[in-house]
Amino acid sequence: MPVLTEQEARAVTARAFLRAGVAPDLAEAAALHLTLTEMMGITTHGLSRVSSYIGRIRAGGIAAGARPAFEAVAPALIRGDAAQGLGAGVAQLALARTMEAARETGIAACFLRNATHFGAIAPLSLVAAEAGFASLVTANSAPMLAPPGGRGVAVGNAPTGIGLPHMGGRHVILDMALSVAARSKLRGAAERGETVPDSWALDAEGRPTTDPKAALKGVLQAIGGRKGAALAVTLDLLAAGLAGAAMLSDVGDNHADPSRRPDVGQMFLVIDAARLMPPEDLAQRLDHAAGIVGAVPPVPNGPPPRLPGARAMASLRQARAVGIDLSAGLLNELQELAG
Repeated sequence: MPVLTEQEARAVTARAFLRAGVAPDLAEAAALHLTLTEMMGITTHGLSRVSSYIGRIRAGGIAAGARPAFEAVAPALIRGDAAQGLGAGVAQLALARTMEAARETGIAACFLRNATHFGAIAPLSLVAAEAGFASLVTANSAPMLAPPGGRGVAVGNAPTGIGLPHMGGRHVILDMALSVAARSKLRGAAERGETVPDSWALDAEGRPTTDPKAALKGVLQAIGGRKGAALAVTLDLLAAGLAGAAMLSDVGDNHADPSRRPDVGQMFLVIDAARLMPPEDLAQRLDHAAGIVGAVPPVPNGPPPRLPGARAMASLRQARAVGIDLSAGLLNELQELAG
């Protein structure tokens, strides 16, 4: 398998987006975002997404020449308009603007409207943590869950991330969505002719199903049942309601229709952790927490418990040490898109 350095992966990805008409700063920011995602082992949302994002640009679902705008409505509060630009790049710019404000105020938040899919939250949490910030990021998405008590799609799976900085690089990073399983897992099972656990989804009649094809015609199950569904609805309203973006089933699905502009809402909140305690003290506290969690006996045949993000950080360290493994097919695709 071909091996690329972080710089090489970012360079070829940025060239691909530049060739698609994306502004240089957004192209570079998106390349950073997707390369870090790949290095953290989240390959479903990493460099393989370059082609699909460029496909949406060509179809009109992402505005190639968009210039996001940010307005400080208070010293620690920013309102942003992504102008339907490339989500992975806009998110990194929004995070940078929010961290800049928080350096002055200690805590700051940005609410972004007219946004598009940015992929994983983990690289945002990582960039914030490496700069010394704790973070909370959430967004809405195209509907795929039912509201509490319903059997029709009306709410997205509310991707949410939390990050805590560790001066030794052992950052705590949670990146999750509120569906039990991703829709991509259902599609994969359907293609392979496999069944799925009946906890993953309901069919069109609202019944648990093990048939992935029936599940794709129904709704994904939220984690925690009605409580998870209620949380998804509330996070949607927090991110999009305050941002002025589309909410709930009004969000466009540009996975199903690449030409549709989704008007996603996103929230970025960062805390300058050093204002609360010296970085070495926080690192000691996180190490203590890791010891407590790691001392808990694992379930039979399972890995030992660990703090969220431990596996992603190990993958990142490995990639930075020896490079990023890519399939020949993916590398060829990136090079062709880059010209």
